[in-house]
Amino acid sequence: MAERSVVITGGTGGLGAAVVRTFVTDGWRVVAPIRPGSADRLPAGAVAVEADLTSPEDVRTAVAAAAGTPGAPLRAVINLVGGYAASGPVHTTGVDDFEAMLRVNLRPTYLVTAAALPHLMDGGGSVVCVSSRAAVAPFPGAAGYITAKAAVLAFANAVAAEYRPHGVRCNTVLPSIIDTPANRAAQPSADPSRWVSPDEIARVIRFLAGDASAPTSGATVPVYGRA
Repeated sequence: MAERSVVITGGTGGLGAAVVRTFVTDGWRVVAPIRPGSADRLPAGAVAVEADLTSPEDVRTAVAAAAGTPGAPLRAVINLVGGYAASGPVHTTGVDDFEAMLRVNLRPTYLVTAAALPHLMDGGGSVVCVSSRAAVAPFPGAAGYITAKAAVLAFANAVAAEYRPHGVRCNTVLPSIIDTPANRAAQPSADPSRWVSPDEIARVIRFLAGDASAPTSGATVPVYGRA
């Protein structure tokens, strides 16, 4: 029986599936909020909870499912869910498209973390957020995405500062391009051997969630591979 629980958002994605497998293998009870009808994409061993992660009510229900198992208290939250969209130059980007990136990337991270913090404060725990190298090294044509990922990083640092006295840590991982089938299809002429694999990122996230990284909070961890 698992002795601790973790909430992992985005668990059916290219990175999320690797993270779920890593935590299941490590003996965690994994609760994964998923979109309706996507349970078949979730790795074995995880508990699926259907939820809209932009809905405060759905998020509270999903977090309660992770925190409500006797003997396996909630000890970590892994915020993976997000999305990317190119937008062109800023002056041609509509405000709705710009705000859509905040809704996809920042809102779920905020809602899940806020719902989980009262549980994590009761015994300590770890929050790991996934931002992007683009947050600190922007490129043209994706201002909404870059701003949203920078906001995720700033939010994580705020949580680290605010909840350190309560025994809750918060750290952020900044991947470069992740070697997923979707990214290979989108960039057929690129060299994916330079990208970072989902399994490599998953191991870094597991470290930041576990006891071995107990002294670490407020860290920004680059996971770039050779990109």
